[in-house]
Amino acid sequence: MRPTLALVPGEPAGIGPELCVRLAQQPRADCQLIAYADPDTLHSAAQALSLPLRLLEPGQHAQAAGDLPLHPIAQRVPSRFGHPDPANAVAVIRALHAAAGACLEGRLDGIVTGPVHKAVINAGGIPYTGTTELLAEQAGCKVVMMLANSIVRVALVTTHLPLRAVADAISADSVTGCLRITEAAMRREFGLASPRIAVLGLNPHAGEEGHLGREELDIIIPALDALRAEGMQLIGPLPADTAFLPQKLRSFDAVVAMYHDQGLPVLKYSGFEQAVNITLGLPYPRVAVDHGTALELAGSGQADPSSLFEAVRQCARMATLRQRQRA
Repeated sequence: MRPTLALVPGEPAGIGPELCVRLAQQPRADCQLIAYADPDTLHSAAQALSLPLRLLEPGQHAQAAGDLPLHPIAQRVPSRFGHPDPANAVAVIRALHAAAGACLEGRLDGIVTGPVHKAVINAGGIPYTGTTELLAEQAGCKVVMMLANSIVRVALVTTHLPLRAVADAISADSVTGCLRITEAAMRREFGLASPRIAVLGLNPHAGEEGHLGREELDIIIPALDALRAEGMQLIGPLPADTAFLPQKLRSFDAVVAMYHDQGLPVLKYSGFEQAVNITLGLPYPRVAVDHGTALELAGSGQADPSSLFEAVRQCARMATLRQRQRA
C-alpha cells in the first residue's frame, strides 16, 4: 500500500499554501496526501495561481490534477498574501499537532511541513522555538535535525544556539545521543545496513592535538571510541574545512556537525533548492522544506516548489521503508 502523508502548509500568509496547490497538480504514484489546512486559504492560493483545486473529504483519493484530500483546520481570520496575522497562530499549531497526532495513532504514515513564521506564532501568544522541538515534545522523544540533498546529509549535535554557547553544549551525552539517533535513523529511514558517518571536530583542524582546543581530546574522541566499540562505523573527528571535499563525501553516508553554521552552509551551497529538513528520532517520518515563508513572494506564483516536491518524495521513501520493515 502507498503510505498516506499529512501535508501541512505552515504560515498561511506565506508561500506554503500555493506550493501545496502546485503539488496537488502532480500525479503521485509513491504516496497519498491529505492537507491539514484552512480550505479558504488553499482556494485563495489556487485562484492567485490560476490553478484548479478540488478539496476532497478525508479518505477520498485524488483522481485528477488539483484534487487534494483535506482535514480542515479553520483559521481565526482570513489570510492575506504577505501579511501574517498572529490571530492565525493557533491554527498553524493546531494543524501540526493534529497531523502529528494522526501519525502517533497510526492513522497516517508521515508528515511533510511547509515554512512557519516563528515570530508571528510567538506574537500570537504561543511559546514556540521550532516545529522540530514541537513534534519532539508531543511524541516525548529526543530528536536530531538533519538537512539533506542529493550531495550530502548533515546532522547537527547543536542547532539554534549563539556561537559562544556551542562549546558548553558539546558534551559526551550530546555527541553520543546525536550519533545514536543518526545511526539508527540511517538504518531505519534510509535502509543502510552499516552506515558510515563522518564526525566533524568542534575546533579548527579538529583541535590540532589540543593546541586549538581540547574538546576533541576530552569529549569527542572518547565518545566516538565508545560507540565504535559497539560496532558503529564512525570516521573522525575530521577538520570541517576539508571533510566536505567531494572525494571524501563519496565514502560517507552522513556527516555529523557540531553546530549549525559548521555544516549547513556547505549543504545549502551544494543544492539549496532541493534540500530538505528531516527530523530523525520521531516514531514517524517528518520532512520539511528548507526555506522560509518568503512573504514577499506570496501569491505571485514565483516561489520555487522544488524543496516541497523533494520533501514529499523523501518522506514517501522513508514511510515506505518503514512499512516494509514492519511487514
